[in-house]
Amino acid sequence: MSTPEEKLGELLVEKGLTLAVAESATGGLISHRITNVSGSSAYYMGSITAYSNEIKLKLLGVNVETLVNYGAVSSQVAIQMAQGGRRVLKADICVADTGIAGPGGASNEKPVGLVYIAIVDAHDSHVRRYVFSGTRETNKDYFADAALTWLVEYLENLEGY
Repeated sequence: MSTPEEKLGELLVEKGLTLAVAESATGGLISHRITNVSGSSAYYMGSITAYSNEIKLKLLGVNVETLVNYGAVSSQVAIQMAQGGRRVLKADICVADTGIAGPGGASNEKPVGLVYIAIVDAHDSHVRRYVFSGTRETNKDYFADAALTWLVEYLENLEGY
């Protein structure tokens, strides 16, 4: 049985698409898993690990108003991160994440384990909200698993490419 990142690679090659990643809460883990697959250079353009808000603004083009109005951990920021990553890295598709791995950083509205994952292509933007329960490292693993699994599902259902 193949891993999500292996299946992802097969689908990207089959569809002739390229992928970029804009990471925050996962700190490069999604990119690490993608590049563990031999031959990933055929479809993987690269990543931007935008851990600070400054990098989200300067490199990915997230709007300051979006950060102020919704916070760094929001569906709006996740989508803007993915749009910026797709543009900067010149990829067909970009996945982005922003969340709270813990153990600190939570609020009543935004608990530890909360993550927003966005997928953006030339035609559309999608975002999902997940809440996981675990340690910091476990939550990061959950976040990466969710992103890679959703990418596979997304590509399996993608038409018109």
